[in-house]
Amino acid sequence: MEANRVRQILIAGLLLGTLLLAFFPVEPQMSTEVIFDDEVTVQRKSDGIGTESSESLVLRVTHDDGAGLMHPVNRVQELLSIEKEAFAGENPDTAWHTDVTELNRIQSPFMLWEEAFSSRNRSLTDAEGWSDVLQPMLEEGWCGKNATNEESFAFEATLLLLPNDADLGVACPSMPGQYAHQPPTSNELLWMVWIGNNQSNTNWSELGVWADQLSESTNFTFEAVGANMLFAKSKTLAESELKSVMIPLAILLVSALCIGLRDPLVAVVTLGSATLVVGAEMGIMSMFGYTFSVIDGIAVPIIMGVAVDGAFWYCRSSHDVEKVRKMLFVAMLTTIAAVSLALFSPLRAQRSLALVMVIGIFLDWLITRYVLEDFYMSRKKVDISPSPSRNVLSRPAFTALWPALLLLLAGVAFVSPGGVEVLDIHQFLPEDDPDSAELRQMQDEYILASSTDAWILVNVKGDSVEEYRHLLAFQEQLRNHPSIISLDTGLSQSKLMIGIPDSNDANATLDQVLSTSSLDSLMVKDPRLQSDGETYAVVLVVYLDGLDTDAALAFIDDVRALLSDMEVSGNIGGNFVVGAEAAHSFDESRMTQIFGAGIAVFFVAFGVLRSPEKALRIAVGTVVVGAAVDGMASLLGGRGVGSAPAVLLGMGFAADYLSHSSSSDHAPTSNDHAARWWAAFTSMCVFILIAFTTFPPSSETGRLLTLSIFFSVLLATALSLYQTQSDEEE
Repeated sequence: MEANRVRQILIAGLLLGTLLLAFFPVEPQMSTEVIFDDEVTVQRKSDGIGTESSESLVLRVTHDDGAGLMHPVNRVQELLSIEKEAFAGENPDTAWHTDVTELNRIQSPFMLWEEAFSSRNRSLTDAEGWSDVLQPMLEEGWCGKNATNEESFAFEATLLLLPNDADLGVACPSMPGQYAHQPPTSNELLWMVWIGNNQSNTNWSELGVWADQLSESTNFTFEAVGANMLFAKSKTLAESELKSVMIPLAILLVSALCIGLRDPLVAVVTLGSATLVVGAEMGIMSMFGYTFSVIDGIAVPIIMGVAVDGAFWYCRSSHDVEKVRKMLFVAMLTTIAAVSLALFSPLRAQRSLALVMVIGIFLDWLITRYVLEDFYMSRKKVDISPSPSRNVLSRPAFTALWPALLLLLAGVAFVSPGGVEVLDIHQFLPEDDPDSAELRQMQDEYILASSTDAWILVNVKGDSVEEYRHLLAFQEQLRNHPSIISLDTGLSQSKLMIGIPDSNDANATLDQVLSTSSLDSLMVKDPRLQSDGETYAVVLVVYLDGLDTDAALAFIDDVRALLSDMEVSGNIGGNFVVGAEAAHSFDESRMTQIFGAGIAVFFVAFGVLRSPEKALRIAVGTVVVGAAVDGMASLLGGRGVGSAPAVLLGMGFAADYLSHSSSSDHAPTSNDHAARWWAAFTSMCVFILIAFTTFPPSSETGRLLTLSIFFSVLLATALSLYQTQSDEEE
């Protein structure tokens, strides 16, 4: 009676959790924010009073005739009008197209040009020709030492938002071949657009819809480009592939289960229970506001693959119900022990995937043990023999497979190349993706596309004279760092850095200076961070070469050393620098992580089996499989931060299969081998299918986990033979 009650509660819980998806649908995200933690970015978005609260997106603008955008001047005025109409909403052809997502800000070079000319009492909007704003001639242009703040910002925008081969004209006539009586000239330029107001579920693809709307209704072509748009595309790709693969996955699983179990009813019930587990987990976690990443979708086929183990061991093995219970319990604990190490990873994506996996694996075991066990045993067709006959594989010659396979897999790890690829958007799109190739082309054409911003947060009180002066000294030292991009104006070099203005008043404070001085750049209007109306920190922004990982790592180390030497407290953030550091840390700690998972598996296995020899065998096999999968990741296309979850998941499968072998108390029979190999084959079918998808994290995980299961089942079979022979000799 009690067992039936528990079964009813579990089934009701699964059904209720799955129904929650109707009210709390899962909306997986794909951005750098769900991949790794950037404390500075989180802090500046929550407490910044002049930094953007959403990610900047990029539109590339060209004229329909392919000619220059600056001649005649009415083309500039037309684009300025489109920019203003986007916010006004009076013209439906150019207004922002949806109320669901807010349009926060547009930053175009033309708007800053207008402000630069206005600082000299000239109007670009009202000009009938360029001579109206360029005469009398501004000999030093916008990059001279006497330039106004507005002109300096216009110079910065011209360099960042126009292609590298553009004529700068009045923006910097001191550069060779540039003249103050000419405007900047190019056939294309970039708009920076901020949407979403820091909404976690912002649909960046909406920018592409608006770009198409503008292109149809104006004389210009607008294209949504840049890394963030590629993240949006990768999200769409992952979601569409996950949906398209579910039906073939279900058919493949049912077919493999039917053939392996020889019982269609068991196959359907097993797959149905696994589907309920996935649905209930997603529904309950979504109800509590959990943010799923697209990468978490990889857990779905893994959870379904793990669920089949119980069906084969209950229905096909020669073990009685108590032995199977123990085997599956040990396998569940050791698998979770291996995967759980990722919960302590510095990468948010790894922690998220590990959490989804741990919950799913536990629910798989719970449902198998307390809901499906009686059903499986009622469908069992194998006679349980207390003294199973030995088969040919039990001969001593085959026991050498265990040490031989350990050495072979360890050799794979030793011969694999070292190094880790830095995480970037190209790892989330197919190699032949045209938009990815377009981004690489943009990186050659634009400083904005080839550079990356790094944010240095410095703790400083807004009302302290001493801390303001100390901040200026720190800023001056930082400005000299060679990794910061320098702009050669012909007469001097200036660093691409958004800093804090100096003051001639010796008693000035940070709040006083920023309240009276204008600071308005592409990225920052006011660099202060405030809590309860009081300034406690500022952010300095520098631009680094986005293609030079070594320089970014050197910059991180040097900035932290400078903070320490000058006794300034602070931190450093930014997508590229945080991603580069994460990859570097992963490269240094990946083997420690693998051995750490092995140690966790050992203690869990020892706690349940009470046999140090068996626990050690499980742990050693798990570590060897993890090292081999890590090596294969390098051999198959490059070891990266994205391959780390596959390594730990592979170790989880190894712990699972090895636990089955070690927790057995009698010599393996043909039925036991069949149960093990059919369970492995069924799971491999799933991952072979996933390996043929085009979303790189999915395909890479599919390949690595297919190899993981194959390595694991080979080792498990060898261990069962080795362990039996050792026990008999004893």
